[in-house]
Amino acid sequence: MFHMGIFDEKVVVITGAGRGIGRAHALAFTKEGAKVVVNDLGTELDGSGSNVAIADSVVVEINVSGGEAVANYDSVVTMSGGRSIINTALENFGRIDVLINNAGILRDKTLLKMDESMWDNVIDVHLKGTFICTQAAAIVMRNQGTGGSIINTTSITGILGNFGQANYGSAKAGIIGFTRIAAIELEKYGINVNAIAPAAVTRMISPIVSEKMVPECISPLVLFLASEKGRDITGKVFGIHGSKIFEYKVSYTEGIEKEDHNLWTIDEIAKHFDQIGV
Repeated sequence: MFHMGIFDEKVVVITGAGRGIGRAHALAFTKEGAKVVVNDLGTELDGSGSNVAIADSVVVEINVSGGEAVANYDSVVTMSGGRSIINTALENFGRIDVLINNAGILRDKTLLKMDESMWDNVIDVHLKGTFICTQAAAIVMRNQGTGGSIINTTSITGILGNFGQANYGSAKAGIIGFTRIAAIELEKYGINVNAIAPAAVTRMISPIVSEKMVPECISPLVLFLASEKGRDITGKVFGIHGSKIFEYKVSYTEGIEKEDHNLWTIDEIAKHFDQIGV
């Protein structure tokens, strides 16, 4: 049996929890006493197909170890799917306290070769899915009156860019903006909203990270943000690479202002660009 933990009687919904980072989150939360909804459509990396066994295997792993978990196989890309994911928590456990938006796919292609479906599918799963599940969960959290925590998943690709991932990077950058706005709007209901930009060995990014960066390294930060110890933290974006945790912040240069306040000319901008863009 699991020991008494900091999430006893709490209910956590995790999308894309059948493998990789999502699975690590599910196991970590249940070890701390949470009841978990394991959502996973069981698709291939590009979003094609489905396999209920992916979510079921995690649920079995949790339940045979003394935890409590149920599976959900709905897609995050439709409003009805998002509501069904959250309703799974309500129907089985009576509430929701934490939402982890983790579901994702990849359809990498350079900009000039990317077709419309490659763009739409990735934006839908990452960005639209984050919106849909967040809205559905936040409505319930607001009505419960006890607050809650939402942790979204962005990526360094959405912050610094990466070759061949215009769709993925755009979706992940959008999640950052969405996180900040959701944090502002939901704060009055006691709901904190943050994002993580993790790096770990998974089927999505294994070739480009150290083998020491395992999914289990990511989950302690997520548990902290969802716990009472992280209750006052909201609207933030944190990177976590193995044992290193840091915060991403927006900054801008000092810039330069025209003393006469007239419109800039092209030549003037060129002359002072070192002061603008340093």
